[in-house]
Amino acid sequence: MIEKIIASHSEDEVKPGAVVWMNLDIRSARDFGGANVVKHLQREYPEAPVGDIEKTAFTFDCNAPAVTIPYANNQHICRTFAREQGVPLFDVDSGIGTHVLLENGYVSPGMTAVGTDSHFNIFGAIGAFGQGMGDVDIAFGFKFGKTWFEVPSSMKVIIKGFYDYPTTSKDLALYILGKLGARRALGRSVEFYGEQIEKLDLAQRLTLCSLATEMSAVCALIPPSHEILEFCKTRAKNPGNVRKIEADPDAQYCETLEIDVSGLPPMMAAPPNPQNVKPVSELAGRKVDSVFMGSCTNGRYEDFSLAAEFLAGRKIAPHVMAKAVPATRTVFGQMLENRIVQQFHEAGVIVSHAGCAGCASGQIGMTGKGEVQVSTSNRNFPGKQGSGDTYIASPLSAMAAAIAGKITSPENII
Repeated sequence: MIEKIIASHSEDEVKPGAVVWMNLDIRSARDFGGANVVKHLQREYPEAPVGDIEKTAFTFDCNAPAVTIPYANNQHICRTFAREQGVPLFDVDSGIGTHVLLENGYVSPGMTAVGTDSHFNIFGAIGAFGQGMGDVDIAFGFKFGKTWFEVPSSMKVIIKGFYDYPTTSKDLALYILGKLGARRALGRSVEFYGEQIEKLDLAQRLTLCSLATEMSAVCALIPPSHEILEFCKTRAKNPGNVRKIEADPDAQYCETLEIDVSGLPPMMAAPPNPQNVKPVSELAGRKVDSVFMGSCTNGRYEDFSLAAEFLAGRKIAPHVMAKAVPATRTVFGQMLENRIVQQFHEAGVIVSHAGCAGCASGQIGMTGKGEVQVSTSNRNFPGKQGSGDTYIASPLSAMAAAIAGKITSPENII
């Protein structure tokens, strides 16, 4: 899949290991790194810094609205530049950039997208290529609409069997992460197949592909289903160009791996890294101080709806501070319309505006020294979400911990 996507955006010979010039369908910068992109452009290309405005955007999600002076300054630099150049800008009320670009039809299956976000490979959920890059590379992309890239080798992962509620796509993603670790998929494009994969909806595919970065993969790609294609067509600027990208039947892979998920229990990644994955039952009993629901990995409406159904009139444990942060303004609106915000409020959950929140060290979701948190985000390295210990889990496992006041498997709450 990756070779087909790159080949359709390059005039060079595309094969694993080759360095090619790749045309970009969308290039964006967020509030983290965005100001540096602007400074590079103004210094190097003062007369005409942006090559194609329609393929360019700024998104603010790391610290939104800004709660520090440096972020406020950086955002204003980007705003001023965007107004002067006519570049679209999704401000602090919009939400996580990758999700905002997806909702607004900037990225469709088979496209190429880059940005100053290490989880830009989340677009593999719709069969598109996304990649996070540094501010110098993004500035070059803003100006010239292309970037150099080394074509990765491809790894095929076939998921066998099925799992049942309360196991979710996050548990699937964590289990795969635990199997691959941080080395097996290093520098590779990973393609996911299997009947369980085909059943995943968009939110579930986003959850799986967002963890490609933690697998050290260049990207994770899933062939888009009919439902995914229809979703993209309703939002794309050119619906007729939305097409399904599939690998050839005789495509060559550097490795093919089968993973059986039959009867998979809820999983959790314990400190100090996302690869330290264990069944929740093996970690049960540790007292929890806080719970965070959100991030690009589990910030969709479906995630909060699932958590709300599980909550079902229960209360958060008195000593637990539970927080919910939707991925986008659209998701927040759905939560309001369907009374999920009210349900969370009545149960004792703090609901905030859309953004990355604590996952990006922005606002809600940070921990103090000695604090134990269960989070639906994608990283739990020391310091990533504060000074405390963070356990990565599904929305259901996070809710179970919030209700019980300690790590426990969702089955124990049902």
